[in-house]
This record gives sequence, C-alpha cells and structure tokens, in this order.
Amino acid sequence: MANVKIGFIGCGDIAKLKHFPGMAQQKGVDLVAFCDLVIERAEEAAKKYGTPDAKVYTDYRELLADESIDAVHVLTPNVGHSEITVAALDAGKHVLCEKPMAINPEEAQMMLDARDRSGKLLTIGYQYRHFHENAIAKKVVDDGWLGDIYYAEATCIRRRGVPTWGVFTDKSKQGGGPLIDIGTHALDLTLWMMDNYEVDYVVGSSYEKLGRMLDPEHQGQVSWRDGSPDPWNNETYDVEDSAMGFIKMKNGATIYLRASWALNIVTNPGMVLLCGTKGGLDTYDGVRLNHVVAGQPSITKVGEKVNPFIPGFGGGDTPPSKEHEIWVAALKGEGELFVKAEQALVVTQVLEAIYESSRSGKPVYL
Repeated sequence: MANVKIGFIGCGDIAKLKHFPGMAQQKGVDLVAFCDLVIERAEEAAKKYGTPDAKVYTDYRELLADESIDAVHVLTPNVGHSEITVAALDAGKHVLCEKPMAINPEEAQMMLDARDRSGKLLTIGYQYRHFHENAIAKKVVDDGWLGDIYYAEATCIRRRGVPTWGVFTDKSKQGGGPLIDIGTHALDLTLWMMDNYEVDYVVGSSYEKLGRMLDPEHQGQVSWRDGSPDPWNNETYDVEDSAMGFIKMKNGATIYLRASWALNIVTNPGMVLLCGTKGGLDTYDGVRLNHVVAGQPSITKVGEKVNPFIPGFGGGDTPPSKEHEIWVAALKGEGELFVKAEQALVVTQVLEAIYESSRSGKPVYL
C-alpha cells in the first residue's frame, strides 16, 4: 500500500510542538508539503520533517491544488480554520483541524457540510483526550463506577498564564481568549466523559478585567520556562481574560465551565470533576474516585500519574502520539476517528453561547 501523503497548512508552535514530531513517528506516511505565510518557517519544517522533494508554499490554495496530497493538517489561527478546512475538503483532502473547530457554530457547520458532500474524513485536534489520566477517567466512567452523572465541572484556570507569543490575544485572529483557547479542552473532555451532547441552554459571563487593566510592571506573570518576568502587552490585549458558564443539559444534568489566563485565584483544580449517583471523580492529582467502601466515604487513586504521551507536552522521549496514530490508521482505512466533528460542533456552540449570553445578559437556548 502506498504511503499516505500529508500536507501542513500553518507551521507555527502547535505544528512544531505536536503535529510535526507526532506525524514523523508514524509509519506509512510521507510529509510532502508545508505552507506558512512566513516562508522561512515552511522551509525549516520541510528540511527537518519533509521528504527530500517536499514542497513549500505561502498560499494554501496552491498546496490544495496538488492532487497527490491525500490529507492536510489545518494549524492556523482560529479564524482560518473553517475557510481552509472547507477548501481542503472540497479539494478532496481528508482534514485534521486544530482545536477549536471554528470561531462560531455557523462556520463549524460549514465544515461539517463540506465533509458530508466530499465524503472525506474530518477530525479536530483535542489531544487532551489521549492524556493517560483522561483515558483512565473515561474508563472509570464507562465501567459504571459513577452511575448517573448529573453534575460536572469543566475547569482550565490559570492564575497568571497569558500567552505572550503568537496571536492569542488578538480577537480578530483567534475569536476569543482563554475560553476558546483552553476552556475548549475542559469542555470537550467533560462532554466526552459524560457521553452527553444534548444541551438545553447556556448562561455565561466573560470578563475583560486584568488583561487590559494591569500594566507590565504589575501583572505578576513570569515565564513558564525560566521564571523570568514575562509581561503581556495590555495595550493590544483585546480578548477576555476569564469566562464562566452554566450549561443545562436536556436530561437535567448541569456543567459549570471556568476558564482563565489571568484570575486572582490561588488553587488550580483539575480539568474535570464529575458527580454521579454511585460516586464522583476528579483529575486534580491523577484520577481520584470518590465512593463508598464498607460503608465509609473513601477516595481511591486510580492508576499512577503519567506524563502526557504527546510530543512537545510530556518532555523527553515519548511513545508514539496516540492522536496521530489513530488519525493515520483512519486514513489507511484501518480504524475509526476518535474525535468526531459533530462532538466538536457542540463544544463550539456552547462556547459561542457563553460569549453571547455575556453580551446579552440572557440565557441562550440551543
């Protein structure tokens, strides 16, 4: 069987940290095309990861015109996800698009429509599902330890963790701040673990407080790498710095979603908390099962805490990326997609509903 030929649209940090090394680990694929508005980034990627005859582009349309390419990874700022994915699907390419699926539900639906008319594969890059503790938590839920889950918290809170690189704080490029950047992971995990995508309504608030208010000398942010001062530019910061949402499901269950890059809070809880009729679960420190044993309230640690098996996220040598392993198998017709585009659409609907509820001060019904 001929190798699957892969092209990349966007050669920034998420490509360099996750997709290039992850795909380089896979067998039966050729990395043949690299596109970026900055030609030097595409050239660097092609030299390090590409086939000897790999091509580089600054216009994604030229890459898509190459009929030999089987699939593309869309790794651009959020605002480009829908347009490029639709064009790629219509050009006959399978697509792995980075999260979030799109900046609003209308554009996400356009991606689904393009997938359906093209008959090609479409998946979204929610890599947190593949982290060891999240996979274990999902197994605990699926094995029935929690019973009927009726309350959940989806949390991705940073006390000070504003991205000072790329275009994260530019609303015109990203569509939003921490809610659409990291809150999207927490919500995807929670809905997936609950296996519940039937949303009734959403109430939410987003806050533009600390991002614009705090000047560089009073932000208190330090570099994640070396602990040195790492201030963000409060003059160009035009997204929210935190957002909260209350999500009511059609079966009566509720989800509390919290996301922030900058919030005056000391504790940083785990990303997922689930409460059911038989027990509860959280990922605050590995996987903790809260249940009753011999008539006594008990907490059981499930498994050992393991670094994420994702290139660029776990540090050091890591096993092959599960996300890319599953993707390549699906491209070869040897397995199913793990992240369904329909699931990612619901995440996008909820995130947009929180923004809309914050603007209007009213609930948003889905």
